Amino acid sequence: MVHHVGRSGNVPGGMTQVVNAYLAWPFERCDVEVIESRGDPGDHVAAARGLVRALRAVRRLAAAPGADVVVVHLSERGSFLREGAVLRYAHRLGLPVVAHLHGADFAAFADAHPRVVGDVLRAADHVVTLSEGSTLVARRFVEASRVSLVPNAVPPGAPVPKRRTVVFGGVVGHRKGIDVLQEAWRRAGPPDGWQLLVAGPVPDAAVVDATTPQARFLGALDHADLMALLDAAAVAVLPSRDEALPMFVLEAMARDACLVATDVGGIAAVLDDGCGVVVPPADVDALTAALRHVTGDDDARAALVARARLRFTSTYAAPAVYPRVEELWLATREAARA
Repeated sequence: MVHHVGRSGNVPGGMTQVVNAYLAWPFERCDVEVIESRGDPGDHVAAARGLVRALRAVRRLAAAPGADVVVVHLSERGSFLREGAVLRYAHRLGLPVVAHLHGADFAAFADAHPRVVGDVLRAADHVVTLSEGSTLVARRFVEASRVSLVPNAVPPGAPVPKRRTVVFGGVVGHRKGIDVLQEAWRRAGPPDGWQLLVAGPVPDAAVVDATTPQARFLGALDHADLMALLDAAAVAVLPSRDEALPMFVLEAMARDACLVATDVGGIAAVLDDGCGVVVPPADVDALTAALRHVTGDDDARAALVARARLRFTSTYAAPAVYPRVEELWLATREAARA
């Protein structure tokens, strides 16, 4: 049994979608379950209760026969402190532990709190990262042999006939670049028939420019509804200022949506070699040119999608990635038994 410490369910967040995907996948040699360690974002009481619940669950695992693997999903700030405490407790009780790193600001967090990060990562038997940047950070604290870069993965999608839509998915705010997107879309002067669909929670209504032409702001959507938008989308856009490896990018690739995104985190490595259009973060001019290109040239857009489909299938599709993850979990368990 592999126990994932984090959060599952129909709530926003890339980490949650990773855990959901593990729960849904039919692993051949492992059963998977989740130990809920948190509540809704900003609910500190629920977070404290989740921590206590997770610590008790780990204690029960340690008292049972066998050496179940505990995979702890960690982001920065409060998540690292909360889930990090669970990881260190599992280590002290003798359970084999894998740290699975998420979060766009992990490198900055590690620079600001090296002792906290080092104490947690050194307690892990193995560390899984999502990008080269996070890998380099992790190797500052543990030897390279204990760190593996394994990309997020998603099941293949079921694309339907495409509509002339450009879909943004994520928290509608500064970090995701919504200000840059609105201005670039306005400047691009999208061709008739094209529409920008902005899906995601809006923490601050002031960031939304209701005068943005040919645009609809849909608010927070269920994950299934967002995937339905991507199934039919010709283009997906994510102009973030910070990311690790966003699930939205991989989910768009899985659904044959042409991608326009920024050179942050692991995105450029996913979309290089003509698998998408990558622009600098916070660069309105570059994003404007990219949006004009993919909405105005059907052949160019189709070529980008074709190359992205090949890369997704070989590198990021669940059937390609999950056997590697399963092997890593089992190797961690066997090493603990040795």
